Amino acid sequence: MRYLPLDAADRALMLARVGVSHIDEIFADIPADKRLNGLLDIPTRKSEIEVDRILSSLAGRNVAAGSVPFFLGAGAYRHHVPASVDHLIQRSEFLTSYTPYQPEIAQGTLQVLFEFQTQVAALTGMEVANASMYDGSTACGEAMLMAHRLTRRNKAVLSGGLHSQYADVAATLASMAGDKIVRLPPDIKASEDLAAAIDENTSCVIVQSPDFFGNPRDLAPIKAAAEAKGALLIAVFTEAVSLGALRSPGEMGADIVVGEGQSIGNALNFGGPYVGLFATHLKYARQMPGRLAGETVDADGRRSFVLTLSTREQHIRREKATSNICTNSGLCALAFSIHMSLLGQTGLQRLARVNHANSVALADRLAEIKGVEIVNQYFFNEFTIRTPRVAEELIEALAKRGIIGGLPVSRLLPDAGLDDLIVVAGTETNSDEDRAAFAAVLTQCLSV
Repeated sequence: MRYLPLDAADRALMLARVGVSHIDEIFADIPADKRLNGLLDIPTRKSEIEVDRILSSLAGRNVAAGSVPFFLGAGAYRHHVPASVDHLIQRSEFLTSYTPYQPEIAQGTLQVLFEFQTQVAALTGMEVANASMYDGSTACGEAMLMAHRLTRRNKAVLSGGLHSQYADVAATLASMAGDKIVRLPPDIKASEDLAAAIDENTSCVIVQSPDFFGNPRDLAPIKAAAEAKGALLIAVFTEAVSLGALRSPGEMGADIVVGEGQSIGNALNFGGPYVGLFATHLKYARQMPGRLAGETVDADGRRSFVLTLSTREQHIRREKATSNICTNSGLCALAFSIHMSLLGQTGLQRLARVNHANSVALADRLAEIKGVEIVNQYFFNEFTIRTPRVAEELIEALAKRGIIGGLPVSRLLPDAGLDDLIVVAGTETNSDEDRAAFAAVLTQCLSV
């Protein structure tokens, strides 16, 4: 079929139908400084071979995570993904399957989702989990909205240790719904007084552990403070492997647990796709966003699987829906579930111990460098260092010498006055040689 672009009359008719006079009005909610003014400065046409040549040249400027010593974290972690994970998720029945509306022809997909939910519930210490969300940040935002529905309040208190991108997503959702957000200032050493920020109008308090700066948090006292005011505790994690070493959020009293599952089964992939994990108590299940795969028996009494709960707009009346998210991260959830099955409980705990040991070894090396301070007293596989040089400049200097040295805090918190802080992560993929190279190059960069 030929492509016939719209003419001016077509566009005017469409604008009139949606009730605006100019196309810019459709984008009114996007800040003006974030919108393009005119066309991109790229050629209007190139041949296929020219496009291939240009894009290959651009791709060659990237530094792949596995090609240099890599210590980046802050919500995106490099872990070893077994080859069997990629082999299995590329089977045609997984790659081509879509939403399992018809259980009689989607038993495999439904069982995978059921097993995934079971794993997430066990991992988080909760009673029920959904079939996944887009990513950890959207899961966090949806958890906030769920808490508002449950408490009939609309004020959320966000810890200063919550990843800023998660906080931004929550703030965006709140601004659109007219809800209230209280964002506490960045909390480098997990010393904030969350209890003082919770009042009778608070729907929920959102706390990350380990937090953005790497500090593990004891959620029990925060839960007690929230419960005393009738608020819910939403526990967030960005590093799923940490749950192999730390007490689960459910054990510490969390009402809703959300996080990022990228660490297990999913490579970095330039920032996505990721897989959001979402778990809660059974009594709150009907207010969960997304969908829930359940186990039943068929007409012949055989074990089978169905979509037990679908609370999204696509399935039920809009006014009854809990979310307008229209899909889950099925393939990424499958990768997570396969990797988790290969690990098992013992394997996950061993992987967590290796991550912690490698991170401790890295912190010990960096602490020996003149001018470098380890900010954290405790950490899992990620910690924050303070340097005598502007962190962003230092990270660029390290990169030019073949070391991806972590995330300068100022990149995500530019106005917080934390220009000397770097969040550093150590995982099972880092060798002694990697750590030695990092320390040596960092010493060189600080002596310049």
